[in-house]
Amino acid sequence: MTQPPEDPEQTEEPMESAARRHAARIEKAREEGDIPLARRLGQIGVLGWIVVLPMLAGAAGGRWIDRSAQSGIFWTAALMMVGLVVGCWLGWRWVQQQ
Repeated sequence: MTQPPEDPEQTEEPMESAARRHAARIEKAREEGDIPLARRLGQIGVLGWIVVLPMLAGAAGGRWIDRSAQSGIFWTAALMMVGLVVGCWLGWRWVQQQ
């Protein structure tokens, strides 16, 4: 005989797992109450910086490479887009943790 997995989420369908996580979030919100407006605004600000800082770093690095290689704005644009993707990914991960 085989033992069933200890974690029931491993055998659940994706829809069941999503519904279980949603119900847990609702229950947590009921226990903790409403989040103050100042905290929500702070979270929006943090999320903005999480997205913007990698973009600025990519633009600065790309500008430095472009000046060194005299390549116009090729590296600036490319690294800024890479920074945007990284920033969005970091922001998404941060929101998932909240």
